[in-house]
Amino acid sequence: MKRRQFLLAAPATGAFTFSSYATPRAASDATPAQAGSPPSEPPLSSTIYSGDRLAGSPFASRSVVWGMSGAAATSHPRASLVAIDILRAGGSAIDAAIAANATLGVVEPTANGIGGDAFCLLWDPAQKKVVGLNGSGHSPAALSLETLRARSKNDRVPFLGAAAVTVPGAVDAWWTLHQRYGKLPWKDLMTPAADIAEEGMPISLMIADRMKRDMAWFLSPDSGVEETENIQKIYMTRGRTPVEGEIVRNPDLARTLRLIGEGGRDAYYDGPIADTIEAYFKRIGGWMTRADLAAQHAEWVEPNHVDYRDGVSVYGMPPNSQGPATLQMLSILKNFDMRDAGLMSARSIHLQAEAKRLAFEDRARYIADPDFADIPIETLLSDEYGQKRAELIRPDRPMERAFPGDAPHKGGTTYLTVSDADGMMVSLIQSNYAGMGSGLMADGLGFGLQNRGAGFSLQEDSPNIYAPRKRPFHTIIPGFALKDGAPWLAFGVMGGGMQPQGQTQIILNMVDYDLDLQAAGDCPRWRHDGSSQPTGVYTPGLGTLKLETGVPETTKALLAKMGWTVGGTDGGFGGYQATMNTGESYGAASEMRKDGLALGY
Repeated sequence: MKRRQFLLAAPATGAFTFSSYATPRAASDATPAQAGSPPSEPPLSSTIYSGDRLAGSPFASRSVVWGMSGAAATSHPRASLVAIDILRAGGSAIDAAIAANATLGVVEPTANGIGGDAFCLLWDPAQKKVVGLNGSGHSPAALSLETLRARSKNDRVPFLGAAAVTVPGAVDAWWTLHQRYGKLPWKDLMTPAADIAEEGMPISLMIADRMKRDMAWFLSPDSGVEETENIQKIYMTRGRTPVEGEIVRNPDLARTLRLIGEGGRDAYYDGPIADTIEAYFKRIGGWMTRADLAAQHAEWVEPNHVDYRDGVSVYGMPPNSQGPATLQMLSILKNFDMRDAGLMSARSIHLQAEAKRLAFEDRARYIADPDFADIPIETLLSDEYGQKRAELIRPDRPMERAFPGDAPHKGGTTYLTVSDADGMMVSLIQSNYAGMGSGLMADGLGFGLQNRGAGFSLQEDSPNIYAPRKRPFHTIIPGFALKDGAPWLAFGVMGGGMQPQGQTQIILNMVDYDLDLQAAGDCPRWRHDGSSQPTGVYTPGLGTLKLETGVPETTKALLAKMGWTVGGTDGGFGGYQATMNTGESYGAASEMRKDGLALGY
């Protein structure tokens, strides 16, 4: 069913108005009524739109959720409930985030799990600052560049199978966060997820759809996945993947989570789970070892940030994360009067998409593991550089091609957010990379292993070229923003290269266009495809500017007239969650593109 569409006028004054409308049937669709028979009716599914809201933005799916003592927003209702239960039991926002993330690995295995990586930004009320943790894993020590190239397809790292697997960093990241900020016993954080895995949980609509597609991909003859019996045993118990409402149980994962609850981080990285993973890769001809797992340690990092406008400072993870891409886009866009451009206007989307193209060329040129590359991050995020890049944008048509700037050195993801009564706000993102990951599941453990190694390049001139014990370029990025120096917004938008584009749209929607926390996520989105990639893939030409159904038709037509290649909706516009601190209460939002839920208390 289509969502309500809206028109938005953007006169020179910068004021704008909303009006909802339903698309009328074309005259050619009409069928004359035959004598003596009732008139035929149009297919209702093509003409029904969402109901009217009496307050707020007409395209919002619901109101912002409010609470005084805490709030949580995740991409699955059960995980949000677990987070609130942990807060009510006296846990910190970190405790609640860990328990919710563990639960998401059970109920949403198409996006995350303990076989993947994690990144976190949080407001530490004791230090009164934003703190970052990089929980991404390294490539196996035994896998050489030469071997990987011999396994490559079209000069790319294989997307599935053992060659794409890097060390999972999520559990170690949870453990590291809990050691500093946890209040409840570690075991208590694994118990809810383990219970759900054992008892079972009805699968929701979006997750069932993604699981069906991912499993078909893994089982295709040319997938390159060395072994699929283990993952089929969990998710194809009926001879097919489950459909919406059918119960999925995972007793293997329940046992694994209880083992982690009892033994902590070492049970995974330097104990029985590590032994099982090593034996599995030996059996299928892979490279991961217990030594690779034991060497994994999350890293506390200093977040990057840019000052946008109206007292809002936006924070992002430093490389190997693509966090700087969001910040570069905002650094470029603050040189334009985006409020005057108008929400959903052709001018606004044109400026944002051009900023994306410029930032993504720098992303492809510079972002990699900082242990292996000299990254000019200060220059890339400076006001001077942002202004120079902004000067390349033409107001009437897109650039024929965007290039990286000269920046010499000066010196399938899930997102969740939880805030607590002590003022801590957590922004955590965790992923298998592409949906369910590599297609591999170690014997008897019940969780899939990520394919994050597919983020490496095989090109000699790339700072992101593969090497043993190196972290790949990472797409997952938590978002955070301060307002006038105080914690304001913990937010994220899932979806690979959509993440910086989506985060930028959220900030503009709230800062420049005065949308509330929920409407900022429900507002129709744009996405540009076709930039150069850190994997070494170069796509010549302008690329495609894809627009969701709700973008006004007049805007689509004007963008096409400007010279953009405009594409339609394809479902790849991310998934958003957020919590917001007003100073006296917390707001929470979870958008309609996912199966999620926001709760406050």
